Amino acid sequence: MFGIGFQEMLIILVVVLIFFGPKRLPDLAKSLGKGIAEFKKASDEVRKGIEDAVKEESAEGAPKPPEDLSAYGKAPGSVAAPVEPAPSTGAPTTAEGGAPGTATGETPAPPRQG
Repeated sequence: MFGIGFQEMLIILVVVLIFFGPKRLPDLAKSLGKGIAEFKKASDEVRKGIEDAVKEESAEGAPKPPEDLSAYGKAPGSVAAPVEPAPSTGAPTTAEGGAPGTATGETPAPPRQG
């Protein structure tokens, strides 16, 4: 216990007995025991609180299954509307799929006359 041998413990008990006297020694031992018990209880509560926080943190970090958003914005029992392609403007498209000159938000310059 704390690396204290029997001889050291005996010397400490004799010094305490001389210092406090035989009448106060039982009260001192009782209060010391209560203090140690309260300390153990408090440390167990702190340990449990830390473990609970770690468990909650690991549960929050766990990947969640993806939600099914296929029915998002539809009334229950409705059928999905067919998707129609956007009407073509007849202008040639760039590799990005937009009209030339509009990839950066610019408006195309009008053609020069004459």
